[in-house]
Amino acid sequence: MSTPFLVWIILAPLIGSLLNTGFYFYHIKKQKISEVVFALIGTITPFISFLITLYLFLQMRDEKIIFNQDLFTWVSIGNLNIEMRLLGDNLAIFMSMFVTFIGWLIHIYAIGYMKGDEGFGKFFAYFNLFLASMLILVLADNPIILFIGWEGVGLCSYLLIAFYYQDKDNVLAGNKAFIANRVGDFGFLLGVVTLFFAIDANSLSFATIEANISNASPELLILSGFLLFVGAMGKSAQIPLYVWLPDAMAGPTPISALIHAATMVTAGVYMVARFHFLYIGIEDIGTFIAYIGAFSALFAAIIATRQQDIKKILAYSTMSQLGYMFIGVGLGFYSTGLFHVFTHAFFKAMLFMGAGGIIIALHHEQNIFKIAQHRAQLPIIHFTFLVGVIAISGIPPFSGFFSKDAILAAAFQNGEYLIWGIGIFTAFLTAFYMFRLYFVIFVAPTKHVAQYTYTSKTITIPLLILSIGAIAAGFLNLPEVLGGETRVDTWLSQLNSHKLHLSHSTEYILMITSVIVALAGILVAYKKYAKFDVYKPESDEGIIANKFYVDEFYDKVLVQTSKKISTFIDKVVDEKIIDGFIMSICDGFISFGKKVAMIQNANVRFYAAFMLVGMCCIFIYLYKLLGL
Repeated sequence: MSTPFLVWIILAPLIGSLLNTGFYFYHIKKQKISEVVFALIGTITPFISFLITLYLFLQMRDEKIIFNQDLFTWVSIGNLNIEMRLLGDNLAIFMSMFVTFIGWLIHIYAIGYMKGDEGFGKFFAYFNLFLASMLILVLADNPIILFIGWEGVGLCSYLLIAFYYQDKDNVLAGNKAFIANRVGDFGFLLGVVTLFFAIDANSLSFATIEANISNASPELLILSGFLLFVGAMGKSAQIPLYVWLPDAMAGPTPISALIHAATMVTAGVYMVARFHFLYIGIEDIGTFIAYIGAFSALFAAIIATRQQDIKKILAYSTMSQLGYMFIGVGLGFYSTGLFHVFTHAFFKAMLFMGAGGIIIALHHEQNIFKIAQHRAQLPIIHFTFLVGVIAISGIPPFSGFFSKDAILAAAFQNGEYLIWGIGIFTAFLTAFYMFRLYFVIFVAPTKHVAQYTYTSKTITIPLLILSIGAIAAGFLNLPEVLGGETRVDTWLSQLNSHKLHLSHSTEYILMITSVIVALAGILVAYKKYAKFDVYKPESDEGIIANKFYVDEFYDKVLVQTSKKISTFIDKVVDEKIIDGFIMSICDGFISFGKKVAMIQNANVRFYAAFMLVGMCCIFIYLYKLLGL
């Protein structure tokens, strides 16, 4: 069904970005503009997007329809037509719902966090553009339009990670994120091109690709599926393209919350789900995706156990949780993986926003042991942070339990017992390192406890709203074994190639095992950190604390090698061989020219002598010719 509203979901934050950009330039060049103006534009426009999405969702639920909107023909070459067309199906509206809602709450939170910052207006201009780019990605009707949003979130992440560009480290972090994502984006683009030639169709809409997927050879489908997932590795920070994610913490905390909860890192999972019709036919690539997710989840969780920066701990937890999501979508349980995207958005946004509140209270201190040494009384943040930690640890009835347990059950049902085992052990590590974080910051004994007064309700109210989602969102997809109706699975049922059909007794055993493992992780963290001496922090040395030296390895093998190759090409191949060869020819011409130039010396007597010699030569030639 055609509707004029889809484009306004995108245009609302996009217009907000343009307005804030214009006002910001006016603000810095002519006359100061109040932060209230930037804040109102920055928060009202995402809320409009949410209201439109909610309206379309309710209409879809009641009338069982799918929305679309044709804007214009973008490319028309021969038989190839690429339409600027938006698609509002169940998947797109499901993603848009929580992206706009949680994005809106993070925008509200940013008002209090960024208060007094010189770049307040610029920040909201970037923030609105980030949300608009994500919505282009989600609502795209074809992979070319999706790629526009895909690149848009990459650009905005660079701008926001390097927001405080006066600090060189922040710029380097932004560059790292940008370059790592370009590697993934190149893979994504190659995947789309491969798929286009494989299906031999004159349109690239998702519906056309799905209808013509049988035209492609299995080899090209496998290649295309793999290349598309390379793009997902970059955007969603999976092995081996994950290294940018911890460094992205250089940006202000609101952008960390937006990247990790509602926008950029979820794009890879969404893209795989959007191409579900492709991956259903190449299950080996799906299994490969699941294993990459499993090992990424485990690897990130191990690193998180020894990190001391509060935001980097949360960053690695995001990478780990994304691994669970890829297990779900890789095994064909797309609604299950997306349900974890949904629940994770609530508690991860809340955890990052809580961390931001702590950082503000402690004058931008991020080391958890130093935070503990100068602890501030933050009752609202303390409560919401605990809710988030419990939710991500998978303790019922909090939301993280239902979504994570469903993924583990899917792996068990498919006979992927190694993935299930990795997932269970990662659940133990998740509970351990998250409660390590909680016990050190809020529980471990300290000599100094300061009172802290919240400066803005824009920080606390979004936290309290998100805490409701972190507690209750799991009930939206309550499994049948617990008397639920699996509403999310029903809403996204057209995506799934597999469904859970375990016996109730098996499901109960898997649930109990998951809870016991999580409780064991909490117990170990309690024993070690509840009474930890924060004045004698853990060593930041060792292979785990240094992230297995992967960054150093990449720098040595890739960066330094590239520099050496570039230097060799510049100094030897280009300068000595190519330039040397060309310059030697040039020198020869110049030398020859100088010799010829000796003849042209403007000396009349010299010219007369040459004329005399020439005439003599002519006379001698004629003499010989005539035989005289």
